[in-house]
Amino acid sequence: MTTILHITQRKQWEQSKLLGTYEGDTLNSEGFIHCSTPTQIIQVANTFFRHQKGLVLLFINSEKVQPEIRYEGVEEELFPHIYGVLNIDAVFKVSDFEPGEDGLFLLSHEILTMK
Repeated sequence: MTTILHITQRKQWEQSKLLGTYEGDTLNSEGFIHCSTPTQIIQVANTFFRHQKGLVLLFINSEKVQPEIRYEGVEEELFPHIYGVLNIDAVFKVSDFEPGEDGLFLLSHEILTMK
């Protein structure tokens, strides 16, 4: 199993569970849902989500994702992008994802040990 990760607001995830699908904030505006690999997630969190509260981290089994996943470059690094609505049965774990007092996110043991 290959795991990709996605950060979202807890409230948005709870609404998506009721609908059975997840669209994220960028599917309509950019055409895909931004994701990260376990080694990329903390950099992404500290760049785009610093000081934000009420977040969750979605652990996604990429083999169960129904839409196409493309690994595309951003400054010479490839990030997974989901090109369509995410079927929530591909999400196998959801964890609270809160920054420290300084507003920064830290790499947890849970993420460090992922493949």
